[in-house]
Amino acid sequence: MRHVIRNEHIPVLLQPVLQYLDPQAGESYLDLTAGYGGHARAVLECTKAPEQATLVDRDANAIAALTGFAKQGAMLVQGDFLSVSQQLVAAGRQFDIILADLGVSSPHLDNAARGFAFGQDGPLDMRMDQTQTLDAATVVNTYSADDLARIIKTYGEEPRAKTIAQAIVAGRPFHSTVALAETIRSVMPKGSKTHPATRTFQALRIAVNDELELLRASLPLWMQLLKPGGRLGVISFHSLEDRIVKQAFAEVAGDRYDAEALPLTKGAVTADDTELVFNPRARSAKLRAVVKK
Repeated sequence: MRHVIRNEHIPVLLQPVLQYLDPQAGESYLDLTAGYGGHARAVLECTKAPEQATLVDRDANAIAALTGFAKQGAMLVQGDFLSVSQQLVAAGRQFDIILADLGVSSPHLDNAARGFAFGQDGPLDMRMDQTQTLDAATVVNTYSADDLARIIKTYGEEPRAKTIAQAIVAGRPFHSTVALAETIRSVMPKGSKTHPATRTFQALRIAVNDELELLRASLPLWMQLLKPGGRLGVISFHSLEDRIVKQAFAEVAGDRYDAEALPLTKGAVTADDTELVFNPRARSAKLRAVVKK
């Protein structure tokens, strides 16, 4: 997740990323979710080798914000991290450091026109890549109640998924984030500390962007893209992502004779109190990292 506050980019878990990925002068770097460049800037200050860096993002706005890195010699690639990873594997590329910072960025959440959040009214969009056809409005207004319930339960881990799906179908069509959120609120128990639409909006965003399947298919490719001694770090923001990363790392890393890698983090690393003071959105972030043998 990439964070911008008052136009200042605040990368999440930056110090743990630098600690565990340990960038050294001259090393190559692949940032699969470069966003607005917070992690990349810090890593490249250590490697001093922008010409050895490849920065990837599926959002055209993020790519535009990274042009300063291109001027220093970095390669910018717009695309989802699965497609780009497949291309890099096919080209025989390998890197010393790979980072994937999953989830939605603060510019996405804070820009009502992108439709990711319901704090301000906006269109039901939620596309990270705005060139794709599928958006949240299509899902909300055309999917069956059963399909909506499955999405909300699976991707939002929402126990009242069926009730919410039925309310959505009964209230269609929806065109704004606030209207959808209020309909969801109307059928949910009162007294929740978080907005009752939070899990449903997460589920819709994951479905629109196919986030979990892209992650599941990409993790083996990221191991292929690591040089021997290379380090891979993945930052996740909810239990579904973290579960996939944890399982993938358990399959390849350990003290077994046939293990491809060794774990760098013991469990998941989370933000400390100091970081949470100035970056509260880091509260749910979890970093896991491995090093290739």
